[in-house]
Amino acid sequence: MKKLRLRFSRSQLCLPYAVFLILFVIVPLIVILYYAFTNGQGHFTFDNFKSFFTNANTIGTLLYSLYLAAVTTIICLLIAYPTAYLLARSGFKKQYVLLMLFIAPMWINFTLRITALKEVLSVLEGNLSDFPFLNSVIGLTYDFLPFMILPLYTSFLKLDKSLLEAASDLGANKFFVFLQVTLPLSVPGIVSGVTMVLLPSMTNCVVLEMLYNKTYIPGSLIDSYFKAFDWNRGSMISIVLLIIIFIVTLVTNRFSDKDGERRTIL
Repeated sequence: MKKLRLRFSRSQLCLPYAVFLILFVIVPLIVILYYAFTNGQGHFTFDNFKSFFTNANTIGTLLYSLYLAAVTTIICLLIAYPTAYLLARSGFKKQYVLLMLFIAPMWINFTLRITALKEVLSVLEGNLSDFPFLNSVIGLTYDFLPFMILPLYTSFLKLDKSLLEAASDLGANKFFVFLQVTLPLSVPGIVSGVTMVLLPSMTNCVVLEMLYNKTYIPGSLIDSYFKAFDWNRGSMISIVLLIIIFIVTLVTNRFSDKDGERRTIL
């Protein structure tokens, strides 16, 4: 018997992905848009957005979450950049084992990790409610640090050693080599890490609640609105966050495009 060979066209191979995209991306987005631009009676309105951007409390919530996410992202970058550089460029035979030590916490249940961290902080500080912002930054940094290390580590592994050697041969010192060669070529890793840390930390209200930070962030507002069956305002905040994500993505893509041009020149 001749073996039957199944040949699929590209359109057929894309069909499962298209079904997934429609059911779990497009349809939920349409539902969110519908509720965001309607009131409780189903009438079209912009009042949901007006109430958000004219309310000092909701604007303060958004600014607080941006500030908290920015501080968390900066701390993660300051810790992850030298760590990833040393892991990738040190030449350790067991560098993958060391990398796994940073990634291993991601395999543990999120609640267990934050609960363990809460116990450690309670021993060091006593009453956790006395330092809500500090504990929130520590918790978010602990949670998202691996997401900053991994893309940076990958960027350093792909770094062409011949460029570093060429810069040294031309008389550049180590600081100049880092500033003019290593840092620009690691921009894709920085951009990817910042994106993976900044956006999720803006909405991660679970860490704040577990570490006794009662300050609301957009994720908390969405949760409270949906629990109160106010789907309209909850969907509206989701759209606001989606717009912020879109803007951040555009900005990061510009950095990536500039880095691509720089590599072409090199």
